[in-house]
Amino acid sequence: MLSTEIVLRPRFQIDLKVPSSQLMERFKTVKKSESKFHISCLDDHIFIKLPKEEQHFWSPQLHLEISENSENSCTIYGFFGPNPTAWTMFIFFHVAVGILFMVNATWLYSNFNLGNSIVLQITIAIVLILTWILLYIAGRIGKKKGKPGMQELYGFMMETIK
Repeated sequence: MLSTEIVLRPRFQIDLKVPSSQLMERFKTVKKSESKFHISCLDDHIFIKLPKEEQHFWSPQLHLEISENSENSCTIYGFFGPNPTAWTMFIFFHVAVGILFMVNATWLYSNFNLGNSIVLQITIAIVLILTWILLYIAGRIGKKKGKPGMQELYGFMMETIK
């Protein structure tokens, strides 16, 4: 079962006494009859998403990889993540703020050593720190908003593999 604490891109592993081919067939069968979730199967990977009408910016998706251990057993490696586009954008903003902060710190250091005014650089540093804090808070809010979706996806997956 999922822990109550949501971490960044939570992961889990389930060992089953079922051939991987049989498990893939279960998901392919459910894909044909399931109308609530969007299921994509590719090789030994399965992607499960919430229906379009229930999705929001922070909606999670479940990625499963089925690895065959022996003829009659397999392991499911799963992890929850946000929409890849949203994830990429969010990481881009974090990296951009970090790079701008380092550039500003270099500019501040140069002006300080030259004896010039550093008020502008201090102001920019404060704005960048506040921006990073806002990004962090937005990420925490997003995780909380995505938790019910994660539980739905996990419950659906467990129902399918049992």
